Amino acid sequence: MSQTITVIRGDGIGPEIMDATLHVLDAMDLGLAYEEADAGLAALEKHGELLPAATLESIRRNKIALKSPLTTPVGEGFSSINVALRRHFDLYANVRPARSYPNTLARFPGDVDVITVRENTEGAYIGEGQSITEDGETATLIQKVTRKGSERIVRYAFELARSTGRKKVTVVHKANILKTTSGLFLKVAREVAGEYPDIECNEMIVDNCCMQLVMRPEQFDIIVTTNLFGDIISDLCAGLIGGLGLIPGANIGHEVAIFEAVHGTAPDIAGQGKANPGALLLGAAQMLDHIGKPDQAERLRKAIVATLEAKDSLTADLGGSGSTMDYARAIASRL
Repeated sequence: MSQTITVIRGDGIGPEIMDATLHVLDAMDLGLAYEEADAGLAALEKHGELLPAATLESIRRNKIALKSPLTTPVGEGFSSINVALRRHFDLYANVRPARSYPNTLARFPGDVDVITVRENTEGAYIGEGQSITEDGETATLIQKVTRKGSERIVRYAFELARSTGRKKVTVVHKANILKTTSGLFLKVAREVAGEYPDIECNEMIVDNCCMQLVMRPEQFDIIVTTNLFGDIISDLCAGLIGGLGLIPGANIGHEVAIFEAVHGTAPDIAGQGKANPGALLLGAAQMLDHIGKPDQAERLRKAIVATLEAKDSLTADLGGSGSTMDYARAIASRL
């Protein structure tokens, strides 16, 4: 039975890395069907809006989307498209694995294998209560953390640990200072952790966590935390493995899931065939796990690793001279 996924080609290098990713997926003969939908600048030019209703309906209907990077125009009146998608579909869990790969610019070759599970809908990113005084001297923002939001993200992290055979969850917080918001998150996390005696759990203040990640990243397995902290920590982890070019992201809700490359649109190299499609390919692997094809997901990851090991047709950011499609074809040849 075929699975239809919504494909959002995105802006900048987005269409190029999506073409490369779909080339590899097609080579796997998975029975996937693609329904293209517009978002970002391409949608603004074509439909007059960044996130058309037809795109939302396509995602709602198919429940799975694969998304290239999108551009949100700078200026008043334009809110983040990614945040809008998370809110619309209640995509409460942001899941970003960071793993050391061969022949990259990783700071810790072979030592990093961390999944950051970030609460996606609350905290500092809710956008509520933002104001600035008339004299421009004082700005305010409401941060909101709920028991429901905390419980479901922490539970997701522990269930992920169980389903993937991981042994440890680190709860990251700032409850020593943010005694209400981070304090509630930590309190709920402790309650949930008690239901998973088979999974080791430890707690770490966010600033210490950042230091420990740089000093001894091998001590971490799964990190679960609130929105802002998770955003920062996941990018820190990307730096440890050589950059965002090999970092995918999954946004998971109860009904819908959107998989993506978390890097930007790189307009300076758009259309030149220089972009590394690795992050979106790894996002596609996350998608295959999610739709019940874990063996195929592992098959894809192994082909990516084998291509990196062979240094075959790698893009310039990985030390090679291959094009976006050269790299994709090299990966497809190793499936």
